[in-house]
Amino acid sequence: MKFGIDLPPQIKVFGAFFVYSFTMGSMFPRLPDIQRALGVAEGQLGLALIGSALGTLISLTFAGRFIEAFGYRRVLLTAIPVLSVLYALAMWAQSPLTLFLLLLPVGLTIGAIEIIINIEADRVEHAIGRRIMSRAHAFWSLGFFSAGMVGAFIAQTGLAPQWHLMLMIPVTLLLTVLILGRFEAAPHRSGSSTEETPRLAKPTMAVMLLVGVCLSAMLMEGAGIDWSAIYMRDIFAVEPFWAGFAVALVAGSQAFARFFADGFVERYSPVLVARVLLTVLGIGVVLVFFAPVAFAAYLGFALIGIGSSALFPLAMSAAAQQTDRPAAINVAALAQFSFTAFLLGPPLLGYVAEHFGIRWAFGVGFPLVLLGLFTAHVLSPRHSAKPVAAE
Repeated sequence: MKFGIDLPPQIKVFGAFFVYSFTMGSMFPRLPDIQRALGVAEGQLGLALIGSALGTLISLTFAGRFIEAFGYRRVLLTAIPVLSVLYALAMWAQSPLTLFLLLLPVGLTIGAIEIIINIEADRVEHAIGRRIMSRAHAFWSLGFFSAGMVGAFIAQTGLAPQWHLMLMIPVTLLLTVLILGRFEAAPHRSGSSTEETPRLAKPTMAVMLLVGVCLSAMLMEGAGIDWSAIYMRDIFAVEPFWAGFAVALVAGSQAFARFFADGFVERYSPVLVARVLLTVLGIGVVLVFFAPVAFAAYLGFALIGIGSSALFPLAMSAAAQQTDRPAAINVAALAQFSFTAFLLGPPLLGYVAEHFGIRWAFGVGFPLVLLGLFTAHVLSPRHSAKPVAAE
């Protein structure tokens, strides 16, 4: 028996991205409270957060066969509510080591969901003959923004993170049933290869140049999620709501930009779009690093969200269109390197913040922006056999 609203396939995909990110986004506005409760510096907190990053990397590498065996629908409808439970349990950690261990299964669950929703978006995109990937990721950002705003309001009330995330369990369950209750996996792309890609795909020079294009975006997006609330608390001593609002602002501005990304890529060259986004990202990083007042920092976080919005999709498209070897291998190689930076980089920035100051958690992004500008030419259509399109 199926419950929930009967929605078109692409709307179900958008809903899956939204519900998933809303579920995982509830913890990050509460990181200042979590840090205070654990009584640790940024370096130790960063190491604890690596638990979810490590679990995600393991899951992205090995969960594919498990998902195929149990079915996309069954795994997705189970994993999203379970994710909310696992996050709530992690909030009861009494030490950084305990938090690390409790976040490991969080990461394992995240990895499985990531595989399902991205494959589903690709298959639905093919089935309906219309690009939806960038918009799907816009809904991911929108879900994170919503969780950030809810978390900011709850933080202002003084409710402990443990009870906050416990309250999110029934909310997540209700959203999952209503929006995804009638979810059914789309069929495989016609004519696509069913061969499994290597677990560790060796990168080529072209792939490494593409990593250079999107590395700053991946790292600064993650830094905005992990450290923006603590930044606002430490630098400007803002109220809990305004600390959590910084997390929501990064995601909200990113969502706004992603809704329009496909149109700009179709109208202008991928190289031009990438360089504009990298410039915006660089300005955002500089604003956050030098911000003399809170407003300048918020503007910087908004620009970081906009600048990081479409660089990874552009790089993925260019990787898929390289002609030196099968597209799946190039895509896997880029994804492995980029996701490693996205997942492991921001938590490790905690050590930078602890020893050099929280501003430097963002300042290290500026040379990576310059690297992106230097390597952006690899997105040019002349480097591939087919026209470049956004995700």
